[in-house]
Amino acid sequence: MSLFLNQEDGYYSLTTAGVAAFLVILAALVLLTAFFRKKESNEARTGKVFSARQLVFSAAALALGFITSYVKIIDMPWGGSVTLCSMLFITLIGYWYGPKVGLTAGFAYGILQFLQGGGDFILSLMQVCMDYILAFASLGLSGFFFRSKNGLIKGYLLAILARGFFHTIGGYLYWMEYMPESFPKSISFLYPFAYNYAYLLVEAFITIVILSLPPVKNAMVRVKAMAAE
Repeated sequence: MSLFLNQEDGYYSLTTAGVAAFLVILAALVLLTAFFRKKESNEARTGKVFSARQLVFSAAALALGFITSYVKIIDMPWGGSVTLCSMLFITLIGYWYGPKVGLTAGFAYGILQFLQGGGDFILSLMQVCMDYILAFASLGLSGFFFRSKNGLIKGYLLAILARGFFHTIGGYLYWMEYMPESFPKSISFLYPFAYNYAYLLVEAFITIVILSLPPVKNAMVRVKAMAAE
């Protein structure tokens, strides 16, 4: 079908080039994380992996993210939902503390989401990684903008796009059989992309509108200052 994907009997699989591309992306994420970790270490040699304040604020944000993930505004038929801004709480951790802490928290959140219900749909280790581990860990990529102007919005958008990327790859590999009969066969390759980004971008729009409200913006600035004290 393409350089990166094979299609047979309605199922997709990675070609050799696809596997290589996946490994390159994964390696790039690891290297970027290592780079920022080294940079942070050079700037503040405290001898601690995470401070007590980081642990407390991160744990609180993870708990809020997990709780709000149960408040579903729109529940998609084959997984995924528009929630009460649950992804925001995970991306906040990266916004507060950078990619090292953010990716670690995202990884933990992915495990929580898997335990929440993912065990009912295990097809392979790769499927679990795409749908849970890598998808939710990527929310920690918000940390790459933790020192940027409007870093929360930038980081949140990057995190949403990255999560959708892994869900989409998982959709190509494992969930194409659930494509509705009404979906045009001529553009079936767009189905995983359209399905996953439909709910992610709706939640992103709602969240960004809320974050753009002056009282919320001011509150986020104050909370970040508290988290950094």
